[in-house]
Amino acid sequence: MVIIVLGPTAVGKTKLSIELAKKYNGEIINADSTQIYHDLNIATAKITKKEMQNIPHHLFDIKDIKDDYNVFNYQKDCRDKINEIMKKNKTPILVGGTGLYIKAALYDYDFKKEGHYDFRKYSDEKLYQKLLQVDPNSNIHPNNRKRIERALNYYYANKEPFSNKKKTDKILYDAIFIGLTTDRKLLYEKINKRVDQMVTNGLIIEAKQIYDSNIRTKAVLTPIGYKELFPYFEKKDTLDNCLNKIKQNSRKYAKRQYTFFNHQLPVKWFKVDFDDFNKTIEEVIEYIKDVKHF
Repeated sequence: MVIIVLGPTAVGKTKLSIELAKKYNGEIINADSTQIYHDLNIATAKITKKEMQNIPHHLFDIKDIKDDYNVFNYQKDCRDKINEIMKKNKTPILVGGTGLYIKAALYDYDFKKEGHYDFRKYSDEKLYQKLLQVDPNSNIHPNNRKRIERALNYYYANKEPFSNKKKTDKILYDAIFIGLTTDRKLLYEKINKRVDQMVTNGLIIEAKQIYDSNIRTKAVLTPIGYKELFPYFEKKDTLDNCLNKIKQNSRKYAKRQYTFFNHQLPVKWFKVDFDDFNKTIEEVIEYIKDVKHF
């Protein structure tokens, strides 16, 4: 069986995954597209060595920020790790918030070629109009720039609209999807506090090192927490404004995560008890026992 722990940022996925790994003789596989890379630590809320508690963790820090890595690469790497862990009679536990990576790894997705075009010169509105020109049946939201870029990359590489791509609901593994959630207001408060804690932990220093490197790959520009600080380093905006932008973008991303999870994956949601997280852990374990007799 494969256990998947998902949810928006700041809800306790890391803590739950460690406890489930202890309970079910598990090994953890990263399912966050930004934690794949070296040197992206604080803004991506990457797990620390201490937090790992000697539990084996996979697909963290496997690529340099100069490298290209996409969902096609992740699909192969994650499936290899799942099979490797299962051969040891242990439980693979996927943990993260990148829904597309999770679905690609677990479902019968047949990826075609993926282009790598640079769309930075286009505004969100112009990019969306560009998509509609080649894919008028697209149902991608105009504000979801990441998916719009992916759809355009797909079109230019395969000469067919992304909306024509064959969809699948066939899952390849015996899997159970555990989602952690909380009230939206409380979640936003948690996100805001997490950003403040990141600053205390050295976010500004980490972001400045990346800025000074002059590397502007997808690995650098995709995560929330680095590019938002670039105007501050360029003396074009205040630190407070840039930090507020990180918080705002993080809240928006959490909303998009919920939308994907609820529409694309069979998630059983658990409302987190932040005052007594052990209660949440017990509820999840009881659910797994009832559903999977595991």
